[in-house]
Amino acid sequence: MRVVLSGYYGFHNVGDEAILLSIITALRQERPNIEITVLSNDIEYTKKTYQVDAVNRWKFSEVYQTLRNSDALISGGGSLLQDKTGLKSVPYYLGIMQLARLARKPYFIYAQGLGPIDRPWNKKMTKRVLSNAAFVTVRDEDSASLLRSFGYKKEIELVPDPVIGLNAGDYESDWIKRVRVSNKPLLAVSVRDWETSIPYMEKVEEVLDRCAEHGLTPLFIPMHGEQDAHTSEKVASQMSSEVMIAPYDVSIEEKIAIIKECDVLIGMRLHALIFAAVASTPMVGLSYDPKIDAFLKQVQQPLGGHVESNWDVEQMVEAIVTQYQNREAQQKVLENTVSSLKQQANDTAKKVINYLS
Repeated sequence: MRVVLSGYYGFHNVGDEAILLSIITALRQERPNIEITVLSNDIEYTKKTYQVDAVNRWKFSEVYQTLRNSDALISGGGSLLQDKTGLKSVPYYLGIMQLARLARKPYFIYAQGLGPIDRPWNKKMTKRVLSNAAFVTVRDEDSASLLRSFGYKKEIELVPDPVIGLNAGDYESDWIKRVRVSNKPLLAVSVRDWETSIPYMEKVEEVLDRCAEHGLTPLFIPMHGEQDAHTSEKVASQMSSEVMIAPYDVSIEEKIAIIKECDVLIGMRLHALIFAAVASTPMVGLSYDPKIDAFLKQVQQPLGGHVESNWDVEQMVEAIVTQYQNREAQQKVLENTVSSLKQQANDTAKKVINYLS
């Protein structure tokens, strides 16, 4: 059995690479000898990291030949079909699906988050192309509602983000073992740049300094390479308390292991929150996107504020300290909620395998 994976792969974004790792892991659990080819922006990195074949995602003739020699295309997961960050995303990913159809291969929409999609042509083509998919699974109700608003009439299955299917117990971090010289509690921190009139970074600095007064040592975990590392360093430089910053280039598995060793997390990046859920680390979210709100609700964890609203520093500190003080109870909440989500996440891979068997 041969499948082709299409997504935002090979760009070294930890969230999307974690999605790729989780899909590959789930597929191999169901079919150990499955052959996987990834459409990648960095084919050598993808081959080496995941032990798969890879094809340049921009060389469409090679992509088409790969699809012809495969059994199916998996599109996802992640936020692929949206026209907020650029005009090319929707045409590109729909175009790959059309190539699969041209090659007479089934294609699956795998745990995607749709939207925003504002351009009329994109709405029309999304409805048309997804109507020919073998099945459609999305990761939140907003995505399903958006697709239905385009006039899509077929079944849409709601499934968890694939990353929730990973097992944190499988991973360890040599870095955290080297740098953690005491049992002082750690506050994992995931921050990112976001354009807004609210000076949220200054407020984050104040929150972290206040948390340090409560005995929590902030540990920044850059999720998106050098970009988040720079943001982390910028915030840390304005703080009065002692902090640590994890290397930006450690593996996905090691990032999960580092978060597993922390006592509580404050996060902006969706996959920092998902890593925390997988690791049973209590969390508080700082949202810039509805997908953050939806995930926190799914795992029954608190939202501290939105970057584009005038959120309260005192309330955020209280939320973090409360999560830390109640961490054992919150760990049980996460273990219970994630257990069922983990099975559902892996069932998406089983659905693909069953279709092709």
